[in-house]
Formats: sequence, C-alpha cells, structure tokens
Amino acid sequence: MWCQLSVATGEGLAEPVSDLLSDLGALSVSFQDEGDEPLFEPKPGATPVWRNTRVIALFEAGADSARVQSAVVSCFGTEQLNDWRIEEIEDQAWERAWLDYFQPMCFGQRLWIIPTSFPPPEDSKAICLHLDPGLAFGTGTHPTTALCLEWLDGQDLRSKTVLDYGCGSGILAVAALLLGAELAHAVDIDPQALTATAANARKNRVEGRIRCCYPNQLPAIQTDVLLANILANPLIELADAFSERVRPGGLLALSGILRTQVADVLRAYEPHFETRLLAYQEDWACLTGVRRLI
Repeated sequence: MWCQLSVATGEGLAEPVSDLLSDLGALSVSFQDEGDEPLFEPKPGATPVWRNTRVIALFEAGADSARVQSAVVSCFGTEQLNDWRIEEIEDQAWERAWLDYFQPMCFGQRLWIIPTSFPPPEDSKAICLHLDPGLAFGTGTHPTTALCLEWLDGQDLRSKTVLDYGCGSGILAVAALLLGAELAHAVDIDPQALTATAANARKNRVEGRIRCCYPNQLPAIQTDVLLANILANPLIELADAFSERVRPGGLLALSGILRTQVADVLRAYEPHFETRLLAYQEDWACLTGVRRLI
C-alpha cells in the first residue's frame, strides 16, 4: 500500500508545493489539471502547469500525512491550498497497467498494433506489430501517432531507408520495417526511448535492420523517408536539418502539430519540400511532403 496526498492550488504555487512535498519525503510528485484547461506544448525547459493545478504526492504506507499537511500549510498558508485528499493506493504492476486501456488497433488497410499478450487478428493480410511501449511514449492511441501509422500503411516502403526522429517506443520505425522498409534509423534524446525501441524491434524480429542512436550520433546519411512525430516548435527549428537528411524525391511525414500551428510548419518546410496537409484528427494535424529535386 501507498499513501497518496494531494491538494489543489494555483499555478504560481504548484512547483513550490511540489518541492516542499519532495523535501518532506514524497517518493514522487506529479501535477494534474484541476479544471478543464488543455496544455499542448510548453516552452523549452518549462514545466507545464495549469491555472488550477492538483499537486499529487506519493508516500510510503504509514507516512504521517497530517504532519506533512501541517508543514505545507505552515509554509504557504491556507488561502491558496484547497481540497486536501488522502488516499490509500494499492500496489500493482504499474508498467503493465496501461494494458487495461490498450487494445489491438488497425491503421489503414493492413497494419495492426497488437499489445503484448493479445492474439493477432484472423486476417491473412494483416501486418502485425507487437508492442510493449515500456516507459517511452508511443502506442498508437494518440492522434499524432495514429495519423503517422495510417500514412505509413499507404506507402510503398519496399527497399526504402527510413529515419524516425523522436522515435519514442519505436512504433513508427518498426512499423516501417514490417511494411517492407530495408533499414530504419531510430533517433531520440531519451535513453528510455532507445531502450524501448530496441526491445520492440527484437519483439518483432527486425532488430537486424534498425539502428538506434542519439541525434549527435546519427551518421551523415540521406534517407528515402523521414518521420517526425514530435512538436511544432522543434519541427520548425529542424526544417533545414531535415532537408539535408532526405534525398531529392524522398518523403516526409510530420506530426505533433496543432491545427493553429499548421501554417507555420508548412512555411518552414516549403523551401525544401512540396508540403501539404494530410489530415486532422481531433486538434492534431499530420503534414506530408516530397523533397524538392533542386
């Protein structure tokens, strides 16, 4: 059992309260929206918080929650601290809890994402990617990933080389290999992402055709297809660098872009690619392009 203590506060106090809870022995502290305010893309280096934020701290069972609450109130007063909650949380296999919500999904005409322990579909044409995302982002449930997977399913990737920039769980790179690509380079700044990608490549028996590395380790290559499901600001900053990574006539797919950011991203890539909006899903967009020949 674990003791979970949480309190609602304003955005200006969320981080100081979090720091104090950590000092008071919290094993972890997280933030949750206390209202209904979407946050999509924080500034680089910023911790996203909401105007009304619930600060949630997890302590070992038996922790003196009354003492912790008293210490926080003594430091910050009661005016901006609301709705204290104390709960007991049962232990579980947290790394597997996502399976309660992650079911087999089909993207396009033939690509299936199959969570670990689920049987494949009864479809002789199905191309099945067996996935355990581990601690890295990427299951296909988010609209940005789904848009990229649907686009991949419609491409002829036979004998192509692919660069998956910001690979997360490796879902796009592994999908491309299963769909016929010859070689995939999977790049991420997060070591957990590279670990998850390598594990998922082994799970799908394509480990011999994938190269995982940090951005500064990527060799001087030009690929046939570049995939980047990250965020709009990094995509804009990387436009020139990406143009050098795609051969003339090569393909580009970009996601992680909000509807309101589409024009800015298209503008950044227009000098190097013939770009267009592929599709929207909810508030998110996917753009595709072809590298200009000159």
